[in-house]
Amino acid sequence: MVAARKRTTASKKKKNIKLPFGKLYVQTTVNNTIVTLTDEKGNKVAGGGTGIVGFKGTKQSTPYAAEMLTKEVLKQARDSWGLKELWIIFKGLGLGREWVFKAINDLWGIEISYIREATPIQFGGTKRKRPKRT
Repeated sequence: MVAARKRTTASKKKKNIKLPFGKLYVQTTVNNTIVTLTDEKGNKVAGGGTGIVGFKGTKQSTPYAAEMLTKEVLKQARDSWGLKELWIIFKGLGLGREWVFKAINDLWGIEISYIREATPIQFGGTKRKRPKRT
């Protein structure tokens, strides 16, 4: 009989990420807040929704949940990858927009150098003149 050999896989080498500059995309909706941290080229480094911090159901849409999520993502980036400068791009009309700034101000050592609003605004032109009813 031939004994079965145990397969060995090569261990993955950890990438040594240095991220002095990053872009923080904040998408706030009525039901959730999603924060994504990318590098200069747009590759996702960290992020997720408020569910990864432990909020479930209707508590996901609260401003406090948005603050806790932002703190979690930026703490990891600052401590692990050396994040120093940040661009912020907002999208959506949720409650957590102001609380994201509060979270960034609570963390020392991260400078905001650019803020952009990317919420799409509906535009269809002016309404036409209605014909008179006779």
